[in-house]
Amino acid sequence: MSSPADSATPEPGAPSPADKSSPIEISAGPFQLTEPAAADDKRPPNPTGRKVRTVLLGALLVAIGAGSVTLGYVGWQVNTQRHTTLSTPSTIGDLTLDDSADASSTADYLRSAISAEITLDKAVGAVYTGADERNVLFFGGTKLLWSPDKELDNAFTLLGDEESPVTGLTDVDAGDLGGTMKCGTTTSDGTNLAVCGWADHGSLAVAMFLDRTESDAATLMRQIRTATQTRN
Repeated sequence: MSSPADSATPEPGAPSPADKSSPIEISAGPFQLTEPAAADDKRPPNPTGRKVRTVLLGALLVAIGAGSVTLGYVGWQVNTQRHTTLSTPSTIGDLTLDDSADASSTADYLRSAISAEITLDKAVGAVYTGADERNVLFFGGTKLLWSPDKELDNAFTLLGDEESPVTGLTDVDAGDLGGTMKCGTTTSDGTNLAVCGWADHGSLAVAMFLDRTESDAATLMRQIRTATQTRN
């Protein structure tokens, strides 16, 4: 009859329970992170709960993906539009730059007024005269703008006043350069003026047109933009 000490003696070659340096074998097969279900637990898995989790995860992934696409597109827009310069060429189609003292003084005044409220890195202003002597007052500037549409609305507000606000603003085609463009009307000393402006992530500009319809002003504004705006 063997003693308890004899039964506790490990067989030759077998690792001792107290030998903590013995290697642990890791099975190459799959393993569970949860405790196995009890043998008497015959309940089937809950397909409804699994489906709900799948739907929620799928919706979350779609939302994240859509957000990534939106942010990526906005980032691309900002990067392609931010490096912009504005100039005032001597001619734009049938328009000719008016370099008289009165014209320059008027352009400088409005340019300074807008720049005082909307910080711009560089501002320009000019008065152009057509063959029919219908003047166009143009002013604008360049700066990284995160909310072009909002900044353009601010510019229209600054341009008008309580007695002669810019009214009837409507979105119009901004042309190949993109961004946003709007046109409306205002009055000056009883004279009706069409007003158009554009804004993107790198520039903002507004022009006032004497004796022109909003439709004609929008067409001319796109022409002015093409001639004055350059992206680097």
